[in-house]
Amino acid sequence: MTFSRQTYDVIIIGAGSIGAPTAFSMSKAGFKTLVIDKFHSVGQGSSKRAIGGVRATHSDPAKINLCLRSLEIFSTWKETYGTDIDWCKGGYSFIAYRQEEERALKNLLLVQKKLGLNIEWLDPHQLLNVIPDLNPSNLLGGTFSPDDGSASPLLATHAFYTEACALGAEFHFGETVQRIETHKGKIASVHTDKGDYSCAVVINAAGPWAKQIGELVSVDIPVEPDSHEAAITESVAHFLNPMIVDIRPSPGSSNFYFYQNRSGQIIFCITPSPNIWGFSVEETSEFLPMVARRMIEIMPRLQNIRVRRTWRGLYPMTPDGNPIVGWSPTVSGFLLAAGTCGQGFMLGPGLGELLTRAVLDTTTATDVKTLQSLSPEREFSNLEMLR
Repeated sequence: MTFSRQTYDVIIIGAGSIGAPTAFSMSKAGFKTLVIDKFHSVGQGSSKRAIGGVRATHSDPAKINLCLRSLEIFSTWKETYGTDIDWCKGGYSFIAYRQEEERALKNLLLVQKKLGLNIEWLDPHQLLNVIPDLNPSNLLGGTFSPDDGSASPLLATHAFYTEACALGAEFHFGETVQRIETHKGKIASVHTDKGDYSCAVVINAAGPWAKQIGELVSVDIPVEPDSHEAAITESVAHFLNPMIVDIRPSPGSSNFYFYQNRSGQIIFCITPSPNIWGFSVEETSEFLPMVARRMIEIMPRLQNIRVRRTWRGLYPMTPDGNPIVGWSPTVSGFLLAAGTCGQGFMLGPGLGELLTRAVLDTTTATDVKTLQSLSPEREFSNLEMLR
């Protein structure tokens, strides 16, 4: 079967938390943009399994800068575009019950404050004023960043999709990329099971499947999917504002985190230890007892709330816990936006604008530093602490 070939400026592979805001930004800049996704609607890969946290509280300067911009976009979205994405400015709190975490978090404050984060260390008394239901026993304090928050991944991703479409972006759903052709080392065209498309730029925003897309142009992308499990409770009267993150390692998990959304439900997740590599999204029987013990230990009030649902999602992990962003060194026109390590939702809006400036060749001095830090050619040796 032969297809008539259409021509675009930019083709984005993946219509999720990176692809949708990137399509919006590219279309706003005037690029003729096509987004291709094997799923049948926007945000149906890892995006719909995200829990919705949005923070600039990272240990890596590149991610701090990107997420500061994402926070601006999320927090003003309803005012700017009229669409409610369930944005809630509840803040984030990284808590400490051991001296190891206290030292690490206090050391990070120096970098975080220098880069413009609104964040402070709160002693136990101050922290309990912000989060009264924390277990005070052995509490040493914690960081609090009030400008962080949360939004609905489904509502937000769909909002970017809607605005991108209004600006002329095309989305082809239920379509699988089979080949990417190059000519003299440059991107030339994309071929799917339903069409052939010419373009000068391909953006790999395929999430857990980014490695497989890279293989189509013989580019090795060190991204492997890691299964993370999450859950949501019944709705209860609002009592909790910040996302709470406990970075203490424990058997089966290296950290866990939870918050209360605008509907009153508690949403929670763990980072498994060891990693659970592969594409399985089947729920397990081990998750709920493990995380419940940890949550009730630091917030006893949670013990009688009923859990409504559990699920698993895929975190596209890199060796150092940081995204891979930038032009491929071997294929001209192949732009990587891969390996967001489960933080694609919070990185997406800021990253979409950065990718647009990269295509426009209008990157700023800050952009250059970000792209150097997240380069596909880096050594992957500096582990991101708050990944």
